Amino acid sequence: MWGGRTGALPRVWGLWPTGVLGRRQRSCNAPSLAGSNSPQCWNCGGPGGPIRVDGFFCPQCRALQPPDPTRDHFSLMDCNRSFRVDTAKLQHRYQQLQRLVHPDFFSQRSQTEKDFSKKHSTLVNDAYKTLLTPLSRGLYLVR
Repeated sequence: MWGGRTGALPRVWGLWPTGVLGRRQRSCNAPSLAGSNSPQCWNCGGPGGPIRVDGFFCPQCRALQPPDPTRDHFSLMDCNRSFRVDTAKLQHRYQQLQRLVHPDFFSQRSQTEKDFSKKHSTLVNDAYKTLLTPLSRGLYLVR
């Protein structure tokens, strides 16, 4: 369909960090940039936490890092922890995150990154579906 131009749209939109298939870095306005609990990259073993593109990539080798299971839906989707949520902003954030971590963009990467991509994408989908509807959002807040 894209004629071998995997990731052409994210490259045009500038959503991938520098060094990941030649894409430029985009600034992030997310208040919570919690990423992996691991202080070292699984790929290069480099020290330090994930870089400031939503905390998903290693600062040295730009490899996708494992998802942080302790990160809540509100911080992942860049929303205030309240019942009132701007659904337009939520939808924009969902699309932005899927452009970063969707498995289709990792088809030529290692199996580990493919697996992490699936996990990240699943977490983003769950967070979006939970926060989109008022009932599920309210139940999530109560938990």
